[in-house]
Amino acid sequence: MSRLRSLKAGVSRAATRLSERLARAEEEDGADRPVPPAAPAGPPPDDQGPAPFRPAPPPPETMVPWGVRVAAEAGWRLLILAGVIYVLMKVISTISLVVLAFTIGLLLTALLQPTAAWLRRLGIGRGPAAAITFVAGVAMVGLVGWFVVWQVLENLDDLTRKVQDGIEELKTWLLNSPFHVTEAQINNIADGLNDWLGSNSQEITSAGLQGVTVVLEFFSGALLAMFVTIFLLYDGRTVWNWSLNFVPRAARDAVASAGPRAWMTLTSYVRGTVLVAFIDGFFIGVGLYFLDVPMAVPLAVIIFLFSFVPIVGAVVSGALAVVVAFVANGVVTALLVLAVVLAVQQLEGHVLQPLILGRLVRVHPLGVVLAVTGGSLIAGIPGAVTAVPLVAVLKSVVASLRSYAASHTVPAGTAEPSSAVPAPAVSAPESPKSPGAAPPPPPRPGEGGEGGESAGPPRNGER
Repeated sequence: MSRLRSLKAGVSRAATRLSERLARAEEEDGADRPVPPAAPAGPPPDDQGPAPFRPAPPPPETMVPWGVRVAAEAGWRLLILAGVIYVLMKVISTISLVVLAFTIGLLLTALLQPTAAWLRRLGIGRGPAAAITFVAGVAMVGLVGWFVVWQVLENLDDLTRKVQDGIEELKTWLLNSPFHVTEAQINNIADGLNDWLGSNSQEITSAGLQGVTVVLEFFSGALLAMFVTIFLLYDGRTVWNWSLNFVPRAARDAVASAGPRAWMTLTSYVRGTVLVAFIDGFFIGVGLYFLDVPMAVPLAVIIFLFSFVPIVGAVVSGALAVVVAFVANGVVTALLVLAVVLAVQQLEGHVLQPLILGRLVRVHPLGVVLAVTGGSLIAGIPGAVTAVPLVAVLKSVVASLRSYAASHTVPAGTAEPSSAVPAPAVSAPESPKSPGAAPPPPPRPGEGGEGGESAGPPRNGER
């Protein structure tokens, strides 16, 4: 029994030593072998093996070409701008009578304001000067209107007779012309015209009623324009200062600087246009008088009024004068009137406008045509009259705002002056000087030191 126990103890000791040797050998082998990566957390992989690496997709906006992105950015801004313009046009068309009355009153104020200022320099008060100027202007316009109506009524019978004689001469010329027009064809045209007038009498009557409405609107707008004129003559500067309160504070100085320049442009345009229109009407009227054209004075006044509509007004009024001369005195007189009209218009375009209006209020002919067309489409004849001066004023305002922005822009690379006191500079601790070390270089101008300027931000007023 004792031998069996000793044998069993020996076997157990041998097994223990063997297991220790095996464990020691495995530890030595594990130190030399690389450690495999840890398995990712999640569900165990299937039988197909690990999934391949897939990069994350790029953002969608980076997949759109650059040109398309720029077009889209510009497109939605243009849509917003078009919406704002559309709403603004709707509002203006709704209150077009008020807008036109105020605009015409502004133009009349620009025309009459020098007279009111001259009366104030003579020692007359602000209120009496405005009243005298306004009454004198209204009286002058009334006298001109009365004279034109009187001349038309005086020459109406003679003109009617000459028109009838002209129609007979035209009929005779057509019968003897190489166009082979017969009298039956002319009579058929006249009968068709009479039938059209008879069948469309209701439409003509309704058009006449609409004309009465237009006349009432005209007189109400003229009355409102008179009130605007007299109040602007009396207290225009206060009205301008009050209107600046509706401008944001950041842009108030720029708008205030653009106001006087815009007013100077408007007054220069109105005075120059009145002078040019007077010269056109005077010289063409003198030509009509010497050519014995009936109603020369009313035609001259019509040419004067139509000259306020650039390009289009001159063409229409000149054509009217040529037609009256043709009907009254024949083809030769009409050709002579056409020559007079063309000569005066050439004098206006190449001498009068550059000399009187100058470069400050000149607008390109393409801009004039587009402005007159747009103004006539929006508000008819008043819109055509006021479109070009508004464009000239807008051009002046844009130039003034651009110059203001350029004068208040800090150049690149220059610190903007600041009223704040700069913080004191903190100097770095000096390093201990080692034996044989070279002395520090002398300070450059502007870098501090004796005799130099201190470094840091520029002081007030420096660049």
